[in-house]
Amino acid sequence: MSQVVPLAEAHEESVFGSKAVGLGAAARGGLPLPPGIALAESIVEDVASGEEAAIREVTDAASALPVPLAVRSSAVDEDGASASFAGQHITLLNIRTAEEVSDAVREVWWSANSDSAITYRQRVGLLHRPSVGVVVQSLLAPTVAGVMFTRNPISGADERIIEASWGLGEAVVAAQVIPDTYRVDRSGQIIERTAGYKKIAIRALPTGGTFEEPVASELTEALCLTDDDLGELHMLATRCETLYGPARDIEWAIADGRLYLLQCRAITRTGH
Repeated sequence: MSQVVPLAEAHEESVFGSKAVGLGAAARGGLPLPPGIALAESIVEDVASGEEAAIREVTDAASALPVPLAVRSSAVDEDGASASFAGQHITLLNIRTAEEVSDAVREVWWSANSDSAITYRQRVGLLHRPSVGVVVQSLLAPTVAGVMFTRNPISGADERIIEASWGLGEAVVAAQVIPDTYRVDRSGQIIERTAGYKKIAIRALPTGGTFEEPVASELTEALCLTDDDLGELHMLATRCETLYGPARDIEWAIADGRLYLLQCRAITRTGH
């Protein structure tokens, strides 16, 4: 088995990790994904150890992807229904060249083996050493991005909860803004729209990395999704539930007028 594969060929969770395999299922199911590759745990270990052959293989594979790139962890036991590793394993955005990917992979590996990540693993009952795959994808330049729950994560109500803000979705995921919030029922009917307070948008820098761009005052409290956008998100939620099952936590982005799926995982249970 190849240690570096297109996302659509990532089948084995024990090899590539849960995030890569989930995105692989999305790719095979025809869902709209940015192009990407999955790195097996073994080659991630080799890259982290500085093995030149592994670094060359990863660089060659990444060079086929449109830049800039996003590099994310895909641990074998990451982001299940009982535990979410959001905030524990780093994501590196706006990697400008394929040659920089190996350094990013090394940083992701170290983040998964950090004291804080190991402590979190122990707290949720994962006592073994992490097995870390990596996902490398082209980074979009979204107009709007955010998260969507296919079932209300607080009340359990059978409705979609959508949170959105300008720019990259990290502003929503990292709680750097008060996002717009929308409720959509199971039939696609919009129940509620609540404007947030979105003072910044996270954008990619031409030299790599990201920065916080101030949002124009007239857009700070303006709703950033149209009814058509909400209809497309509702359809994406339906397709994700058909493919993965109910109660999904979805990251999404709209770039160049097109909706993309970035990640789909089980909604983390809030209690044990």
